[in-house]
Amino acid sequence: MLRSLRYGEADRILHLYTEHRGRIAAIAKGVRRARSRFGGRLEPFTRVALVLHEGRSELLTVTAADTVAPHRRLRERAASLDAAARACDAVARLFETADPHPPVYHLLCHELALLDADPGAATHANQLAFRLKLLLAAGLAPQLAACARCGEREHLSAFSGAEGGVVCTACEGAGFPLSEEAHAFMSEALGRPLRDAPQASDRALRQAERAIAETAEHHAHVRLRAAVP
Repeated sequence: MLRSLRYGEADRILHLYTEHRGRIAAIAKGVRRARSRFGGRLEPFTRVALVLHEGRSELLTVTAADTVAPHRRLRERAASLDAAARACDAVARLFETADPHPPVYHLLCHELALLDADPGAATHANQLAFRLKLLLAAGLAPQLAACARCGEREHLSAFSGAEGGVVCTACEGAGFPLSEEAHAFMSEALGRPLRDAPQASDRALRQAERAIAETAEHHAHVRLRAAVP
């Protein structure tokens, strides 16, 4: 579940990301009542199996819910809770339609499970690695092996969101300076599992975040929230 909003006196609107139907919205009627049949199963960042009724409204109606993964420990730690919220927000912004993207669903499930299991997982590096993998799933992974403008494979010194990747010294007027450390971080983060996100200096991570943000803005027309407060 990506997020939920209060609706009326006792209901909630749920924004969900599903494996086979992409992003959908549903209403859980009476869920805020003390004796709701849903109990605490419809909390944000939980993984649930739902039975949904599809009527005339654009909103589906939740008729039954079972918890698959409650992620209770995640909600007990401020850093993990914040990282989960930003991960869900990034998915909601990049994948806002009902088109199914099973890899995105499984990536988000894995990230939430990691944040729940490991108190130290909620790092800037982890959040950026997650976003890079989201861009990959969207077909928007930045070009990192060669200059995105001319194809040069050496002297890669800058990044251009408009060009969609790194650029060489001859083309760097199109982008902003990108250190070797930031370049290496992005390349390794795309190739490693989330739990093994590479470490990097704050400066390199800020550069990587800018590269990710500019890629999303230029090619998906989406402005992502900052990865850290």
